[in-house]
Amino acid sequence: MKRNLVPYVVTALLIAALAVYFVLLGSISLQLMRQGNAVSIGLGVGILVLPLLGIWSVVTTVKAGFDHQRLAARMREDGQELDVSDLPRRPSGRIVRDAADELFAQVKTEWEADPDNWRTNYRVARAYDYAGDRKRARATMRRAVALERAERVA
Repeated sequence: MKRNLVPYVVTALLIAALAVYFVLLGSISLQLMRQGNAVSIGLGVGILVLPLLGIWSVVTTVKAGFDHQRLAARMREDGQELDVSDLPRRPSGRIVRDAADELFAQVKTEWEADPDNWRTNYRVARAYDYAGDRKRARATMRRAVALERAERVA
């Protein structure tokens, strides 16, 4: 199967740009702290926190992306990915809300029958996403990743 490399290249370029930005912020922070007075040291420490938060954010986001791709690949291999190809769509490409809600109700029933299975958690997370509930989709996908990881380790 041929992979589309564009998302990977764009992600790598954005991470490289962020790395340059983080290095520049770190440099400014160190320059301020070297001045020695309380205000510049305080500002330097405050500015140093920004690249540290940025690095943490990039690492966790990229790791989550790879985790989600791994689960999606396993679901495709098992033939369990949600088929939304025949659902009605809005001009924007998003699934019509009523159709997404109906899909969610169906998938939720599967999940309720086996809530500790990473596959049902993955499917309900995708259904939450299609229905527009991003917060629950992210939380359920994190649970699916944790359950899948535990299964792989066991």
